[in-house]
Amino acid sequence: MSVQKMQNHIEYEHIPAEKFAFVQLDANIHDSRLETKSRGYFADAFLRFKKNKSSLIAACILIALILFAIVSPLISPYTINDKDTVYTKSPPFIASIADKGWGIFDGGSIYNSQNDLAYSYWKGIAAETGMDPVLRIVDTTTTYVKYRGQDKASNTYTLDINRYYATGIVYRVFKYSEFEKLMDWQNETGIQVIYPYVEPKDIYDISDNPNIWYQVSDGKGTPVLDENGDFIPAYSTNTAIEAVPYESLRIEGDDGSYIYSIKKSGALQCRICYYNYYIYLNGHEPMYIFGTNSLGQDLFGAIGIGARFSIIFAILVSAINLTIGAIYGSIQGYYGGKVDLIMDRIADILSGMPFIVCTTLFQLHLAQKVGVVTAFLFAFVLTGWIGMSALTRKQFYRFKGQEFVLAARTLGASDRRLMFKHIFPNSLGTIITSCALIIPSVIFSETQLTYLGIINLQEFAGTSIGTLMSQGQVAMTSAPHGMFFPSIFLSLLLICFNLFGNGLRDAFNPSTRGVDD
Repeated sequence: MSVQKMQNHIEYEHIPAEKFAFVQLDANIHDSRLETKSRGYFADAFLRFKKNKSSLIAACILIALILFAIVSPLISPYTINDKDTVYTKSPPFIASIADKGWGIFDGGSIYNSQNDLAYSYWKGIAAETGMDPVLRIVDTTTTYVKYRGQDKASNTYTLDINRYYATGIVYRVFKYSEFEKLMDWQNETGIQVIYPYVEPKDIYDISDNPNIWYQVSDGKGTPVLDENGDFIPAYSTNTAIEAVPYESLRIEGDDGSYIYSIKKSGALQCRICYYNYYIYLNGHEPMYIFGTNSLGQDLFGAIGIGARFSIIFAILVSAINLTIGAIYGSIQGYYGGKVDLIMDRIADILSGMPFIVCTTLFQLHLAQKVGVVTAFLFAFVLTGWIGMSALTRKQFYRFKGQEFVLAARTLGASDRRLMFKHIFPNSLGTIITSCALIIPSVIFSETQLTYLGIINLQEFAGTSIGTLMSQGQVAMTSAPHGMFFPSIFLSLLLICFNLFGNGLRDAFNPSTRGVDD
């Protein structure tokens, strides 16, 4: 016996017998139950998506934008067909907020280089209608010029003007029945709409401006003031004027001698306060949260209507391209070889067709037969599925050689079952993510084409974001809100869709499944 064996034998002899007792005698041994809950594929993806803060915020903003597109046309007091021909390109205005003097939603626009004559014109509107267009004097510059040997002060103002009050008085021609209804409404509500008539000869023939109601000293409209600095009315009291009898509210200071209308070509013409006339027509004061565009449409509701069409159209295009591309790419990737080569060449030929050229040709020739939107849809579907098919083809090449596919084939699974029951579900996460990223590209392309005027969706959808931006571009300097609000909405929509898609891509990445950051 070797020395090592003798040492081991001695050690074993000193081990107590109780050390050799069975640990589990007559006991059922089984695996212990998992203390944590297992997570499925989508639950794990959602957990990873929540950790991406930018994508999560983008998803919340995206939900808010979609809700806006749904709700804004419903809560707006106007439809897309309501077009006010006077309040065009007008800034945001809510009467209840404007009266508080907060400087928001007051319909204000900055008017530069307003001289004393222009300032008196605005004060004249305020004196007659009781609605002061001058919200505030932003800046005043005083200069002195020599006039008949003396220094005469001349002021130049920068004014914040309420565009709705600045309209003041306008001319309108009414039928006799309409005039009677308007007089009855004045009596019922106590709101003055009709104002006395002014003869052109009494105001130096300044007949093209109905807001000149006071005596002037020249053809420029320089007012003549009384000893108190007030305007002197130039309302007509000429009984020789052929007028329609007036039996309604009269302005303050009228003793019954003022003429309120004149007969004109089987009807009558009168001066009306358009702000109050608007209340008569619509039953409420003007309320344009985002202002109006060049057509006099409410931008708040119009943006919602345009966005609603863009989102629905983009989702429809994405779904169709997903279906066609998935089927086409599945066949390519599964069979490979000559089938893949021939189908790939077909896709290459179609991808070489310019999208704008196809869209223009479809609008010129196909739209007359199937409609503008259907022709537009065909243009997107013609080549839009190619990217999806290439992605699906790549995923099939990746998975078709895996063991689980070979096992299913060995058990007798058909090609159709292998393609759509075993391979395609494993590629679904990547495909859905790419589908989500297609949506903003479709919205951008649709907006670009409507902005350029290649596509006109106004007859079908009422309007579109691109159309609103095109209308707003015409008056960028005088009414920037017409371009600002549609652009902001579109920018947020595209940015959030892209961030949301990027978050989905990372969440559905199988290589990060079960990985905790």
